[in-house]
Amino acid sequence: MTGVSVARVQPPAPPAAPAPAGPGAAAPGLPDPDSPDWHRAPADPQALQADLGIAVALFGAAIGSLVLGRASGMYSDPASMPLSIAVLALIVLPLAWRRRRPSAVVLVIAAAFVALGELAVPETTIANIALFMALYTVGAWEPDRRRAVWVRGAVIAAMGLWLLTSFFRASTQEIDLEGPGVGALTPFAAYMLIQVLINVLYFAGAYWFGNHAWAAARQRAVTERRTWELEAERARTARQAVTIERLRIARELHDAVAHHVSLMGVQAAAARALLAVDAAQAEQQIEALEESSRNAVAELYSLLGTLRDAEPEDAPTAALGVDQLPQLVTDARAAGLRADLQVVGDARPLPPLVSLNLFRITQEALTNVVKHAGPGTRTQVRLRYTAGWAEVEVSDDGRGRPGPAPSGGLGIAGMRERVASLAGEIHVGPRADSGFVVRAAFPTAPVLAGDAR
Repeated sequence: MTGVSVARVQPPAPPAAPAPAGPGAAAPGLPDPDSPDWHRAPADPQALQADLGIAVALFGAAIGSLVLGRASGMYSDPASMPLSIAVLALIVLPLAWRRRRPSAVVLVIAAAFVALGELAVPETTIANIALFMALYTVGAWEPDRRRAVWVRGAVIAAMGLWLLTSFFRASTQEIDLEGPGVGALTPFAAYMLIQVLINVLYFAGAYWFGNHAWAAARQRAVTERRTWELEAERARTARQAVTIERLRIARELHDAVAHHVSLMGVQAAAARALLAVDAAQAEQQIEALEESSRNAVAELYSLLGTLRDAEPEDAPTAALGVDQLPQLVTDARAAGLRADLQVVGDARPLPPLVSLNLFRITQEALTNVVKHAGPGTRTQVRLRYTAGWAEVEVSDDGRGRPGPAPSGGLGIAGMRERVASLAGEIHVGPRADSGFVVRAAFPTAPVLAGDAR
């Protein structure tokens, strides 16, 4: 402020650059940065220590500037040294609390600044810097934005009024300024306009830089919040992917283990029944049991291998498909079913997932026949190729020798999940006369409106 310098015909020091804004990032528990109630996080201990260091350093610089001002004869009748130091302390040292109590600090500094001019303290440079920093800090750190506007407006209005008063007092003094003037402007009038221009730039700069620091801190908070939301969403997606993979592995394990273990149970029971009456047949059943156990262990190793593979497309289960349906039917015969396989239509390569799901659904259906209908059941497996679709149907006559067959209820649910995952169709239910049928179809190409089944 240059009011006092006008009264004493002393030009003001140029305004100092604004102090750098402290950390204003959003912290947990603070309002959403998009909310009107958002405010910056309190300054951390390092920032508060920096404020204290700046205040002490500026106070030391102010004392040095005071000594030089007195030595240069800035004022003919300056204030005493102790009084000058006290006023400078009131102007500079409150900056140590500028980020904790920005509005109170600027009011104290503004009042001390007026006292500095009225008492003729021969120091203006550091005092101008301190007032600039205080005004800037209100804009950058005051959490109550309405208060920030009113406090800065009041300080600027008071300083403007003081400037006008200083102009009036200066105009009544005998001031001899040497200069040609500009047109109708006298040297004194030109000097007054310079003071007005400097003060307008000074206060406008402090106001704008403060608001800009607040807006920048808010934008950083918005960016950090968006980053946090993206990281949370990425973590949630990762957890969902893990869950989906666990469900897939669980479904694969259920289909593989249930099928092979059911066959092994039937084969073991048949071998035990034949052991006393037909040792040759019993031996065949035991050999089939050994083959089923080897297949079960091999498939389990393949499934567990998917847990170690980084790329899902390299999973060992990708080798399973409709090409293995003959082996499934052979295993079913070994378990006592009268099973046949029929291929309808021209065979063609199928997408790996379609082929795998057709295999798994057939496997689960045959397992259910073994468990619920029992040995001796006539079972028909049909693999159909139609335009844009591949279908498998497993039907039985239900006339076997069923035994106790507890079920976990996951087999049919797993079939439906497989079909739904590839936009297929499935029918599961009893046949018209007797027995049960499972029919599942998958599109092998993008389904058009006219291809709907």
